[in-house]
Amino acid sequence: MRALPAAPWIHRGLLVLPLVIAAVCFYNTVIHAAYETGELPQVASDDPSGSGHEIPGLSFRMFVDRGMEDEVDRFLDQALANAALRTAIDTFSYLNQHRQDYPRFDEAVNKGRLERVIVQSSVHNHEGKAFLFLVVRTAEPGRVRLLISASLMKERGYVGQVERFAPVLAREFQWIVSKAETGHKPRTVSVQRDLRHAQIRADKDIRSLSSEERVRLLQQLFETYLRTVDDQRSLEGQSYYEVGSKVLVQPSQPDSATKFYDLRVREALQKIVKEPVFLERTPRAVTSLLNGAIWNVAFVNIKQRDWATRTRVLPVDKEVMVGQQRKLIQPAAILINLHRAAAPDDLFYADTTHLPMGALSTDQLALVIAKEIQHNIVEKSQTGHVAQDALTAPK
Repeated sequence: MRALPAAPWIHRGLLVLPLVIAAVCFYNTVIHAAYETGELPQVASDDPSGSGHEIPGLSFRMFVDRGMEDEVDRFLDQALANAALRTAIDTFSYLNQHRQDYPRFDEAVNKGRLERVIVQSSVHNHEGKAFLFLVVRTAEPGRVRLLISASLMKERGYVGQVERFAPVLAREFQWIVSKAETGHKPRTVSVQRDLRHAQIRADKDIRSLSSEERVRLLQQLFETYLRTVDDQRSLEGQSYYEVGSKVLVQPSQPDSATKFYDLRVREALQKIVKEPVFLERTPRAVTSLLNGAIWNVAFVNIKQRDWATRTRVLPVDKEVMVGQQRKLIQPAAILINLHRAAAPDDLFYADTTHLPMGALSTDQLALVIAKEIQHNIVEKSQTGHVAQDALTAPK
């Protein structure tokens, strides 16, 4: 857009006036759309002693925190507060009426995991990053609160759109369930790594290696640093998929699925580091596998999670020294959820042909892993979610 030329104050005033009128009209439209079937509720503040707003059929209540007037970016306008509150209440009622379609919501309600819901002007994590939702723990074990950002509801077009907002809100309940149950300690398995002798390389050196040299380097890392089996042993005793089919095969031995997918992952990783197309299109995937950034790529069976793949990065206080040069690394794990299929908004959706992750061919699996590393490993290592992942690992 071109900048407006300088003009007298009266001309600028005339230019601003239509914007003010448009804003007023917008809020009037939102309120009318959200409340065409009833009166506006009175907005309550987030006061622990307050009664909040009832959600028909549900035990938890909804509150609105309008913030302080001198905090311009955190103060919630009355009109938007009303519209967001009405939309949220109606959406929770919708989910309650269709609980059979939303198992995580049903589980959270049945177990009383949600203590209250709070609508705020904006929601930020401890790093200041804005989110539509944020789940926070309470002093009461097994119960959490859900914060909802009214500004992002408006920005993303969810205000007054119950059926559009419902699946988005429902997906957040996987975090509500898992975060409420973080008191359970994961069943860990001791995994020995020869960190000192890991032959990790600098990114520049990796790009200059031949395909065969990159494969040999990967093989060395398999022996010292890189693991391709889930540390939680979540595939033990589990069935596995025939490649290209949704048919599950019963294991002949308790570790059949573990061995099968260990081999599949190693084949996929070798393809990533060997094929020139990956170095061209997903270079971060190639370098991250060979420079020590990744220390686990494995299939997992975590039923309570709705993701297909997930990058889990160790927090800063668990950095490790790797190689003869004693390079300090904050390593990551790429976890592939066995029974999950890719969602339409996943980067690798078109590559999976609607198959569960465990049924992908080696070529498909290589694409899924490469795209996950290329697009998510750096971003996720800088968010608070990765630290929480360590607390929400399976029992």
